[in-house]
Amino acid sequence: MSFTTLGLSAELLRAVAEKGYSEPTPIQLQAIPVILEGRDVLGAAQTGTGKTAGFTLPLLQRLNARPPGEGRRVIRALILVPTRELAAQVEESVTTYGKYVPLKSLVVFGGVNINPQISALRSGVDILVATPGRLLDHAGQKTVDLSKVEILVLDEADRMLDMGFIRDIRKVLALLPKKRQNLLFSATFSDEIKTLADGLLNAPTLVEVARRNTATELVSQVVHPVDRERKRALLSFLISSHDWQQVLVFMRTKHGANRLCEQLEQDGISAAAIHGNKSQGARTRALAEFKQGTVRVLVATDIAARGLDIDQLPHVVNYELPNIPEDYVHRIGRTGRAGNEGEALSLVCVDEHAYLKDIERLMKREIPKVVIPGYEPNPSLKAQPIPNGRGSQRGSAPRPANNAARRNPNNSAARPQSQDNKPRRAPGAVANDGNGNRSAKSSPQRPAPARPRGEREQPALLKRR
Repeated sequence: MSFTTLGLSAELLRAVAEKGYSEPTPIQLQAIPVILEGRDVLGAAQTGTGKTAGFTLPLLQRLNARPPGEGRRVIRALILVPTRELAAQVEESVTTYGKYVPLKSLVVFGGVNINPQISALRSGVDILVATPGRLLDHAGQKTVDLSKVEILVLDEADRMLDMGFIRDIRKVLALLPKKRQNLLFSATFSDEIKTLADGLLNAPTLVEVARRNTATELVSQVVHPVDRERKRALLSFLISSHDWQQVLVFMRTKHGANRLCEQLEQDGISAAAIHGNKSQGARTRALAEFKQGTVRVLVATDIAARGLDIDQLPHVVNYELPNIPEDYVHRIGRTGRAGNEGEALSLVCVDEHAYLKDIERLMKREIPKVVIPGYEPNPSLKAQPIPNGRGSQRGSAPRPANNAARRNPNNSAARPQSQDNKPRRAPGAVANDGNGNRSAKSSPQRPAPARPRGEREQPALLKRR
């Protein structure tokens, strides 16, 4: 079946053809007609299966059916995403597919100067892509008007819940008109997402094209058992011996990512790091150099697991397993995209055996184990605490002490973070710096303790606004 059978306009079909696509993916095949009918959608699909185009194309068509008048443009569609990288990726898709329709889009996220965003909003936009924190910054400064939104998209909704954005989502919903079309998309489809949908969606159509929490069959997976101290040597050996030219490596911590980059450079392998402590300019530059082939290895924390879209990325390496099993699915979903084959390798030490069991239990399959000659693990070694300082001393991989730490392994519950990895302060008077980042003013009164950003509220409390 081709895109021409889905009811898309000639302008959109032209943009799709120029992108090189002729046949819709399963998620696009099911979602596009339903969205064109104006119905709410609860959609889930494996990462890398074209989910973004699945909601972007019909969204553009519905808005273009009533083009903006001669007056100032108003925001008619809001796409809310958890991270900067994903926001940039989604807005790029909106621009690409909407190049032949008279609609204007804008992306806003933190980590960059807010003033150019304010100027762009004042000139008027039809489609706004935003992260929750920066959108609320604009709302607080009254530089954004969401009262005319016709279509709301929550993309990667499960990630937003994991990162503790339920309160921010509720604040955003309060700014929207009650009558609107709602589209909730997620790479994984947990029971909590269904609970969230019950309070948000109106008689939604369920679009689920694959079993929950599965990786695409185009990605081959393998585990290489190895001692923790020999992981770097094994990684360098694999890259050099197989002449890998483009490798995405995942770490749990920011400091670990920086350290691994330095070590790979010492081995003669060009590498760059991308994580929350990097400026947005540095993150964008590192990603561009990786795509261009100037850098062979991109070392990332899980902030990049869902926001990176790299065509034909051949290799993903879990240098450290994530302590959230679902994050494994998102990580390896960076390869095997758009019908291309990919390879996902995990370097697993004895400390991570419990994490591996959790992942295999989630995926309902055992991942093959292959020991590389010369890098055999020492059978006498016992499990030790993983170097982030959390967890048990014996028996299994350490577990975070609370839900906040488990959901966000780069941060401690005592120092809650936003999606832009900036500390959230206790409630109180707020000031705004030149970049639009909120910070708490000092107060003689003792502030109420802040809820850690990683903690979840009960999604059942979310009601249709």
